[in-house]
Amino acid sequence: MKLHARSRTARPSNTRLSPLLAAALAVGLALPLSAGAADSAKPRSMQEILDATKPGDWRALDPRDTLYLDLPRGRVVIELAPEFAPQHATNIRALARNGYWNKLSINRSQDNFVVQWGDPAEDDKSRKPLGKGTKAKLPAEFERSSDKLPFHVLPDPDGWAPQVGFADGFPAARDTGAKRAWLAHCYGMVGAGRDVAADSSNGTELYVVIGQSPRQLDRNITVVGRVVQGMELLSVLPRGTGPLGFYENPAQRVPITSIRLAADVAKKDRVAIEVLRTDSAAFDEIIESRRNRRDEWYKHPAGHIDLCNVPLPTRETPAAAPAPAKGKSKSK
Repeated sequence: MKLHARSRTARPSNTRLSPLLAAALAVGLALPLSAGAADSAKPRSMQEILDATKPGDWRALDPRDTLYLDLPRGRVVIELAPEFAPQHATNIRALARNGYWNKLSINRSQDNFVVQWGDPAEDDKSRKPLGKGTKAKLPAEFERSSDKLPFHVLPDPDGWAPQVGFADGFPAARDTGAKRAWLAHCYGMVGAGRDVAADSSNGTELYVVIGQSPRQLDRNITVVGRVVQGMELLSVLPRGTGPLGFYENPAQRVPITSIRLAADVAKKDRVAIEVLRTDSAAFDEIIESRRNRRDEWYKHPAGHIDLCNVPLPTRETPAAAPAPAKGKSKSK
């Protein structure tokens, strides 16, 4: 396979924890402090905070900006970020509607870095056609204007940006002096691979961060969204033994059943996911609980949190109960 420069540089029913969040908790992101902790000796757990949330604390994923990456072992749900990468999002929607990724494969799994999928063909002439409504070349969408962008600021300094926080539910950074904002390469974030030229991406080769957050990639590659469910299906893939984690044997590649927009999937086959609003009081409480761990296991609260260590809770909403048949009583 030709090694493009893109290769070289690049949640719970009701309020039970999602697999992705549970994984975060397993490495020490758990048990927050309640807003009323001054009046209580026992801090609230993450579950208790989530159980106490109101419907307005959550937002549903927009089916038009939600991708279903279906693999033989299950489904990965990806939320696109059109506010940061509008042209990439448009191309990705068209590619999905054209069935571009169907029957292609995951071709790379580099330890502590990324998993990447797309067309494994080495020769550009042998690569799969993009299909109607797509562009073969997109502008670099590494950053955007910070004007009129709602931004929920974290209180702690960051080594990679003047200021970090959350925008539209995504981990982000900004420079208020330059009036620029960009998405951060945190665990689970999805980016679009490119060649050496900044404008050489077309959104066909996507990758997801599976290791320590490679923030050096920020503003060097277009970030198009994040995984909100099914991350465990990607993070545990066998590591490639070739250069940069590519699979040397084609038989090692993981086949992609399909990648579709949720909007193009029958409602009965969709996953009804909500994500905790990052501008909610519950989210603020979770952040503070992570900055200063006061549950009894911790002896020394850190008083600090890194952007990529803030958990982003999600939940599956239960299916609506079927309406009773006409003329029949609702109860016996």
